[in-house]
Amino acid sequence: MKNLKVSLVILAVGIALTVRPTYAHGFGERYDLPVPLNLFLAGAAATVALSFVVIGLFVRHRSENFNYPRYNLLKPRWLAAILTGRVLLTSIRTGSVSLFVLVILTGLIGTNKPIYNLSPTFVWIIWWVGMGYASALVGNLWMMLNPWKIIYDWAERLLGADGGDGVLFRYPEHWNVWPAMLLFFAFAWTENVYSSASEPARLALLILLYSMITWTGMAVFGKHEWLRHGEAFSVLFGFFARFSPSEVRVEGSRLCRTCDLGCNDSGSGCVDCYGCFERASPEDRQLNLRPYAVGLANPGRVSTATAAFVVLALATVTFDGLRATPMWADIQTEVYSAASIFGSNSREAIVTVGLVLLPLIFLAVYLIFSLAIRQLSGERVPVLEVARRFVFSLIPIALAYNMAHFLSLLVIQGQFIIPLVSDPFGFGWDLFGSADYRVNIGIINAKFVWFTSVAAIVLGHIIAVYIAHVISLRTVSNHSSALRGQYPMLLLMVSYTVTSLWIIAQPIVS
Repeated sequence: MKNLKVSLVILAVGIALTVRPTYAHGFGERYDLPVPLNLFLAGAAATVALSFVVIGLFVRHRSENFNYPRYNLLKPRWLAAILTGRVLLTSIRTGSVSLFVLVILTGLIGTNKPIYNLSPTFVWIIWWVGMGYASALVGNLWMMLNPWKIIYDWAERLLGADGGDGVLFRYPEHWNVWPAMLLFFAFAWTENVYSSASEPARLALLILLYSMITWTGMAVFGKHEWLRHGEAFSVLFGFFARFSPSEVRVEGSRLCRTCDLGCNDSGSGCVDCYGCFERASPEDRQLNLRPYAVGLANPGRVSTATAAFVVLALATVTFDGLRATPMWADIQTEVYSAASIFGSNSREAIVTVGLVLLPLIFLAVYLIFSLAIRQLSGERVPVLEVARRFVFSLIPIALAYNMAHFLSLLVIQGQFIIPLVSDPFGFGWDLFGSADYRVNIGIINAKFVWFTSVAAIVLGHIIAVYIAHVISLRTVSNHSSALRGQYPMLLLMVSYTVTSLWIIAQPIVS
């Protein structure tokens, strides 16, 4: 076994050394790495491989009960009074809905120049990027801020249906989260392909279209059913929030027995079931602090649709980064002539094909490694079951790459929100005296972004290795088999460490 571990480290370094860097500039200043990029890649790969050895040696305990330290923030009465008080909750909900309405209005009646209109900057940078960060680092704030849910709640109260979750049709169980996944793919297509996505008027119409879909889903199938299975961002940010240091929990199983959401499948308690949380009495509710990433190792059953959604999320953010590389430019140039039959839409067609193919490639690779895990661990379960079992170990990878990829966008281009707060419609206002603010592109430099990206990606992969090992220990008969079965997962993690760092380096290294 010792020889095999050493071989894996050597293999990881070998893979890293075969990657050749290309050069691009993404900042206002030139930055040269202190050592060649290949050495960074080799070091990152070796670090991830070494973490596997350390985790394998020291994490050996198998436990049937999934327990972890947690502290209930609602236990101190004074803190519970603040966190659950009507003043705070009403202020948050009113602010969220007001901002939602403002974004739509600025898109519909404000200037159609994206840089001078609030809606594109807020939607594509502050909300989309910022909410992903907040979900992973703080908790599932989206369930509290979701304007579609809040407006639907208000409509229920106005119509006298407060506290109910009446439905016209029972949600088809076999649909699972496929509707949310399809809607998220449509969102990813809009972000990466649709050329008018930054036009305020078009963006506002897309928001209204999604609003109609969301409210219709809630009315037909029930609010909580649609939020859990059909609302793309509730599902996605819920995945990210599994990494976070907070959770909602309901004590006891009385509500779980009447819950249609499958909230207690894991046997570890009613965790992050917002249907039960809303219906629970105050004394049964918990808002817990917990260690980071423990939510990813929760032993609950994972559906095929959920596994596919996680892979899609990882693939789409990777594709967004890949499009900034010279390699993609070369591919696009080569394919462009063959795609001339699409006329003026050739670019969109090429990017659409790439957006479809990359998740399929990711899925195929993941299934191949899942097959290898099954073979080496000696399990007699379907390959798809293995893939479902370990898919949440990919979440730290998606989060790390997301943070590395979008850091400069959020910090630099996100500054555009400062003048837009004073002039959201582009009418020449200066409501708060910040309309003349000029973006400081030197607030962070390429060096900071690069080293932060390296740290985030390596740490994310180490956490992924740890989560996969914990899951393996719980599901495989003995430590040796569990460790042996994780060799393919290690190779997958090392390969993606190298690939993601190479992609991140393209706009920075020169």
